[in-house]
Amino acid sequence: MLMAVCAGAQTPQQWRDSVSTLMEQIRLNPENTGLRLLKAEANINLQQWEYAVAEYGNVLRLDERNLAALFFRAFCHTQLRHYDLAKVDYESFIAIQPQHLEAHLGLAHTLQKLGRKADTMDELNRIVQLFPDSADAYAARAAYETEQKQYDVAVYDWDEAIRRRPESLALVVSKVDALLKQGKRKEAHDVLDETVRKGTPKGALREWYDQCK
Repeated sequence: MLMAVCAGAQTPQQWRDSVSTLMEQIRLNPENTGLRLLKAEANINLQQWEYAVAEYGNVLRLDERNLAALFFRAFCHTQLRHYDLAKVDYESFIAIQPQHLEAHLGLAHTLQKLGRKADTMDELNRIVQLFPDSADAYAARAAYETEQKQYDVAVYDWDEAIRRRPESLALVVSKVDALLKQGKRKEAHDVLDETVRKGTPKGALREWYDQCK
């Protein structure tokens, strides 16, 4: 199980105090990966991305298959826009634990940032194949297809995501947005009406209804 990063659980000063305390503990126990992971977590919560990357590197020198260090170092590299390095870490993570949705989504995002369109779509297709019951898998692919102006296939994927998470208003309006971008105002209006019939207040969808006029 990956270590959770609990942003907001402490004040910045408390996180800085934690870093100071952990640095002293690490000085006394330099091979304790648990302490180093905790320090890196504090660095992340202070948005000290470079320090976190360095600390995760220390963990990986002690334990090259440490999943938490690989996953969160990839995240930090993404924050620093070191996308090539993030890609390597996500791929290393997936090689150890291939059935991890968030790591695959992270890799797809990184490939997108690198401008590798074919590789991004290949990874998104792989995610849907690996996690066919996941609304997030279909939504990720739909979002990329929408960005690439592939609206027909995007609508299909938004439908698949909605089928798996029907209570999500965000998924519904994403489908509506894709329909509107194709000029399919009546279809978009029908989707909104169906959503209202299922219990969503019409006022919550006013912005989208206005675009259907």
